[in-house]
Order: sequence, then C-alpha cells, then structure tokens
Amino acid sequence: MQDDNLPIWLPRLAVQGGPRFLQIADALQAAVADGSLTPGDRLPPQRRLAAQLDVDLTTVTRAYDEARRRHLLEGRGARGTYVAAPKVELTAVLDLSMNTPPPPDGVDFDDMLKQGLSQVLMRTDAELLMTYHLGGGSDSDRKAGAQWLEPMFGALDSGQVLVCPGAQAAIAALILALTEPGDVILAEPTSYPGLRTAATQFGRRIIAVQADQHGMLPEMLEKACRQHRPGLVYLNPTLQNPTAITIPERRREKLARIATRCNVRIVEDDPYWLLADAPPPPIATYAPEQVYYISTLSKCLTPGLRVAFVLIRDPQERERFLVALRSFALMVAPLTAALATQWILDGSAAGLMAGVRKEARLRHWMARDILAGRYSGSGDGLHIWLELPGDWSSAQLARAADNEGIAVTPAEAFTTDTSSSGSVNAIRISLGSIKDRGRLQAGLQRLSHLLARRPESFSAAVV
Repeated sequence: MQDDNLPIWLPRLAVQGGPRFLQIADALQAAVADGSLTPGDRLPPQRRLAAQLDVDLTTVTRAYDEARRRHLLEGRGARGTYVAAPKVELTAVLDLSMNTPPPPDGVDFDDMLKQGLSQVLMRTDAELLMTYHLGGGSDSDRKAGAQWLEPMFGALDSGQVLVCPGAQAAIAALILALTEPGDVILAEPTSYPGLRTAATQFGRRIIAVQADQHGMLPEMLEKACRQHRPGLVYLNPTLQNPTAITIPERRREKLARIATRCNVRIVEDDPYWLLADAPPPPIATYAPEQVYYISTLSKCLTPGLRVAFVLIRDPQERERFLVALRSFALMVAPLTAALATQWILDGSAAGLMAGVRKEARLRHWMARDILAGRYSGSGDGLHIWLELPGDWSSAQLARAADNEGIAVTPAEAFTTDTSSSGSVNAIRISLGSIKDRGRLQAGLQRLSHLLARRPESFSAAVV
C-alpha cells in the first residue's frame, strides 16, 4: 500500500496509468514545469521512495534514469539526486489547441521512416517518385486505401477509392464539385473550422442545423433541406470536432434516409473513426450513393502523412471530384503516398495506430483525473470539449490561459452560424499536441487551477 506521506509533487500511482516508472518520471517533469520542484531541490533516496510507493527499487531507478534522460535530474554522488538546472525552456507555451495524434510510447519514428522509405525505394523507380502522377492515386495507393477503409466497410472495390492530399483538400474539392456559388451547405452549429474557411473562400453559405447531445437532429435536417435546398450536408459523426459527440447508429440511419428522400449529398468527414471504441457503422453504409466518405491518416498516424482516402461509388461523380481537385491540388506528393501505402500494406500503419489509440486513452485518463467533475469526454479520440462555469466566457478563458502560457481553442472558432450570439460556452482541449506526457499534465493542472478562479480575480492579478 502506498504511503500517505508522499512528496507533494508525486500523485498516487494510477492502476491504469501506464508503466509506473513513466508515471513517476512524468510527475517529476510536471512538477518542474509548474514550479513545484525547482533547480537544486533534493529528491528522496530511491529506496525510501520505493518503500513509500510500495514498488520495486528497480521501478524508481528506472524513473530516475528516465528523468535524467530528459535532463530533469543530476546525481551528486553521496549527496544524492537533485533537480537539474533546465537545459531547455520549460516555460514555453503548452499547446492544447492543435488536434494531432500523440506520439505513442515505444515507437521509433526514425526507424519507421528509414525502413519504410527503404522498402519504397526497393520496389519503386526513384524517377517515378519525382515526377507528375495522375490525380486519384496509383493502383497500389488505391488498394492501400481500400485496405485502410476495410474496418469501416468490409471489402471494397479499390477503384471506388480516391487518394488526395489531406482531408481539407478533399472537402474543398467536394464543395467545388457538388455546389455552385451562393449555394447552402448545412452543418451542425459547432463544426470543423476548415469547412467554414473553404465555404467562405468559394462563396458558399453555411446554415446551422440544430443538434443535441447525440448530434444533428433528423427532423431539423429535413426541415432545413426543404427550406434551403442545400448543395450538401457536412457531418463529422464520430468523436466530432470539437464536441467529441459520436452520432449513434439509429440516428445515422435516419439522417441517411432523409438525405436520400431530399436528394441531398452528405460529406461524411470521419477522421477519428479508427480511434473510437466500438464506433457505429459510417453513415455511408446506409446510403452508399448519397454519401461521400473521407478518412485521413493525419489524425490517426501523423500529420506528416498528408494523405486522405475518399470513397465515391459513382464513376461519373469520381471524375467530377478529380476535376475539382486538379484545379488546386494536382496530386498527392508521390513519395508521401508511396510511404503511406507501404506502411498500410506491411502493417506498420496498424501498429502505429494502435500505439496512438493507447496513448490517447492514457491521456484521457489523465485529463479525467485532473479536471475532475469538469471532464465529460468519452475516453478516446484526440480532444475533449470542456463546457465552462458561468463566470467564464470561452474568449475570456482563452485569453487568460494564453497569459498563463497555455493555448486552447474557444468555441467561437467552431461556430458555423456567425449571425448567432448564443455560441456554446466551451473550449476544446487537444490532448495530443504536447509530446511529453509530463508537460501535458502540467498544462492540464494549470488550466484546472485557472478554472477554479473567477475572471475578476484573474484580471486583478494581471493588472
């Protein structure tokens, strides 16, 4: 049993918090980052800390070794172990604003890249990787895309899968292919900001359709379709960005039936499906000819792979999509596409994704512990949607957090109905953008302390 007289910087070890030596090292790093430990502080002897934590001495030894590797500690012989003077800036901005996959523990990206590129160069003429390619991807890239989509749809005809340079490019091309200037796009009241950016640039109008805790309301979608005759409907149905809502299966079926009845196309942007715990089937399974399905590698693997797969069943509509895509993005960079294909076909992508999923869940457990009653996430995905106490507005909190060295994204960034003043009072917290778990812990703790204060007390403190 753990000793209750633990050092103040060390929380009790969590049963499901990952390897114990890493929990200790992460706590050390968080304590240095938030000032609970300062350079020159002496740490408890390893045997004493092992006894207090009721763990093996080797666990504490590994934790101290890991902390030294991070340049947090230094040994001074018989005098003991001390907090080292920082070799890197520990007060840099803690970025909780960017949705990127967290680096999985134990994955060596250098080795993955070397092996993957070596295999690519062995099976592909280097000249082909440095020249123009037809849009939509090579046969092998499309086969890799069909394999990537297999968990969602089962076996697919790879000819129905198109490869493009990221989900944002796919969304933009679909807007160009399916709508005309001035057309309406229906979306939820809070939605992916890239949709609004693309629609504005192309002269389309977004109209918000009311949603509840399960996503877009089917009856409101039907009403909006009949009233506005939209060019398309945009949905991000699994671990939605930003609300983290997953639309349940029965509602997905209803939305698909309404789209079919009203003859409106749905763009199903689904970057987080593979990170979710037992997600419902995609909306595209209920209306295959009505729904265009997008899955990107950037959110499940790494942003460096600017590759997305788009499932379009109708051959004429595939060609319309490619014509639109070519107007601004001729092709995926061949080397990037070849690397993505290699990783999918040799199993590296699945292994990396499993690591990302595991790391993301560990970070959700951490957020649940630190944010206590404020946490309302589902335990998976890359972000949480934190509704704020009445004293704070999302813009106020984002500014206050920025002054504390923390970047978060306020609800206003996701609002599709710009004419409405009743935006949800919340912020999105991204859990993957900070590489070190200890620094993430420090950022969440700072944010929790900030939420416990009143805006007036914060303003008085910074004047």
